[in-house]
Amino acid sequence: MLIRFGFEISVTCTQPVPMLLALSTHTEFAGRLIGVDQVRSDRAAPITEYVDTYGNRISRTVAEPGWTTFWSDCVAEVDGQPDNIPYGAIQHRIEDLPHETLNFLTASRYCDSDSLANFAWANFGGTNEGWDRVAAICAYVHNHVTFGYKFGRPDKTARDVLEEKSGVCRDFAHLGVSLCRAMNIPARYASGYLGDIGVPDTGFDDFCAWFEVYLGGRWHTVDARYNAPRIGRILMVRGSDASDVAMITSFGAYQLANFRVWTTEINDQTTDSELLSMLETRPEPRASGPDFGSAVPGAVHLI
Repeated sequence: MLIRFGFEISVTCTQPVPMLLALSTHTEFAGRLIGVDQVRSDRAAPITEYVDTYGNRISRTVAEPGWTTFWSDCVAEVDGQPDNIPYGAIQHRIEDLPHETLNFLTASRYCDSDSLANFAWANFGGTNEGWDRVAAICAYVHNHVTFGYKFGRPDKTARDVLEEKSGVCRDFAHLGVSLCRAMNIPARYASGYLGDIGVPDTGFDDFCAWFEVYLGGRWHTVDARYNAPRIGRILMVRGSDASDVAMITSFGAYQLANFRVWTTEINDQTTDSELLSMLETRPEPRASGPDFGSAVPGAVHLI
């Protein structure tokens, strides 16, 4: 399966603002990439890239005064299979877990799992360990939380999501991660592109957050917002929670002026040369995306 994916994000500043942009595919993304998968800009300021401790590719730049548009446009070849459901995957004893998973058992900035332990054990302690328990948590979050962009805010924790019963996709992920960690299941936050492939068209594309759990000796994708296997995920970032992988981390004030994302399936008979020719021009907008509002000094824009 071929998927064209990319974004166009415009910001305005009154003075130079250093920024970190978590907007590239992850170093462990399994698909084949055709084209240039790098954050680019219409301004002269250089953009450099480094890989953080979670394997995320982070772009580093300074947004100059005035209007700056950051963008990327690329094609990924993926297997086209829906998310795997790991029926029967076992839950490991803590003493048997690999060292690198232990960090994903403890509370973090937005995943306050320590405050949800009593709730988690009271509601999911009677489920079978392993995948059955994760599936029960995912179904609960899916049924308990109402999705809406108006419910998003940058200081919202998993407990807030539980109590307010509303949020954006990262809030679904944060609550799922927190409840799993409270039950001694390693869980980490993830996000990337997820287009309307194999599902009804929503009218515009966006980034999406989900989470991953460690069961049966490997990590598995879990999506509490949709609670159903999806096709065509393109992994961008992983972390303990969204604070590790904000789309934009700014060290100064800016205004978010434009935001659009595209994730479109392309005929799989299209040749690489045809794809590269297609990428010479960014796609036309389908519709306006969600309004994320303006930023303040030191703010992050979270998926």
